[in-house]
Amino acid sequence: MSIYVLALLIGVVAGLRAMTAPAAVSIAAAAGWLPVANSWAAFMGYRFTPYIFGLLALVEYVTDQLPSTPSRKVPQQFGARVVSGGFCGAVIGTAGGSLTGGAVAGVIGAVIGTLGGYEARKRLVAAIGGKDLPIALLEDLVAILLAVWVVSS
Repeated sequence: MSIYVLALLIGVVAGLRAMTAPAAVSIAAAAGWLPVANSWAAFMGYRFTPYIFGLLALVEYVTDQLPSTPSRKVPQQFGARVVSGGFCGAVIGTAGGSLTGGAVAGVIGAVIGTLGGYEARKRLVAAIGGKDLPIALLEDLVAILLAVWVVSS
C-alpha cells in the first residue's frame, strides 16, 4: 500500500477523532511497526507516548458525547484535526521516506474526515430518528478500526 494512501487515511482518522490518530501512530511506533527510531519522530515510540495519546483519545471519546461539545467544524476543532492529521501523516511519511508528502496527505485526509464525518453523522442521525449516541459510538468504532488497519499496514 502506498505511504501516501496510508498518510491520507490516518488523516481521515484524525478528521473523525483528532486524538485517535496520534494514539494509533504512537502505539505503532512503540511496537516497531513504524520505523521512526532514528528520526525527528522518535519520541512517538517512547515508552510513555502511547499512554499519553491513549489517555487523550479516551478523554475525547467521553467529551464527544457531551451536549456542550462544539461542532467539529468550528475553527478550533477543525484546526486541531488538521494539525493532528498533518502530524500523523508526517510520521507515517517519515517511516516511508517522505515527510512532506505524508504531511500533505494527512492534512487532506483530515479535511475529508472532518467534513465527511460530519455529513455522514448528521445524515445517519436523521435516518434513525435523531438519536446521536449510537451514531457517535459507531463513528468511534470506525475511527479505531481504520486507525488499527492503517498502522498495521
